Amino acid sequence: MYRRYFKRIFDILSSASVLFLAFPLLLCLVYLVRTKLGSPVIFSQVRPGKDGVLFRLYKFRSMTDARDSNGNLLPDAERMTSFGRKLRATSLDELPELINIIKGDMSVVGPRPQLVRDMVFFTPEEMNRQSVLPGLTGLAQINGRNNIDWKERFRYDLQYIQHITFAEDMRIIYRTIFKVGAQEDVATDGMETSEDYGDWLLRRNKIAPDDYAENQMRAKRLLERFEKNGERQESV
Repeated sequence: MYRRYFKRIFDILSSASVLFLAFPLLLCLVYLVRTKLGSPVIFSQVRPGKDGVLFRLYKFRSMTDARDSNGNLLPDAERMTSFGRKLRATSLDELPELINIIKGDMSVVGPRPQLVRDMVFFTPEEMNRQSVLPGLTGLAQINGRNNIDWKERFRYDLQYIQHITFAEDMRIIYRTIFKVGAQEDVATDGMETSEDYGDWLLRRNKIAPDDYAENQMRAKRLLERFEKNGERQESV
């Protein structure tokens, strides 16, 4: 009953409450991001949601737009500032996702919304994680976040969707608060963020180069179709 009826009510009430209480903090962050990193203050990125429906996820930007002489964006490590690292370490960059929760794109707790270029490599079993709304936090986030094996992340995601209860959501939220406070597992060791799933598969020889290239092109087509349709939600 909680999963079908009350989880959505909890999502709306809790997200709206946090937005209201954190409004002064949000204004402060808007000013700091604009001053230290430039505009736009809000960074948006297309992610797959429930049933593979694409949506635009909102976050505070945490990197500059520094480019090379050819106009290409520099690598993440060169565009990340100390302020941006702190923003990510404290997860304050994810506060705008509360808007996604109120809109119905996301839930407070659920599997984290991965990139489209990650999802195109999912196995049929891994696609089951898309049977629920993605979350601001989840079981994988309190058990290693970005610093655990991809298959471990998916195992936690699939474990969660089999046992969605109010008590479990409260436990995950409670542990998330302490995880964020400790600033643990924000990125994969040796990286500014996290290695893409397809890159991880290719590096470990779990996928052929031709299949990797084909799926990367598939992801590109999905994103182009989403943008062409005026950002209308579309199922993958």
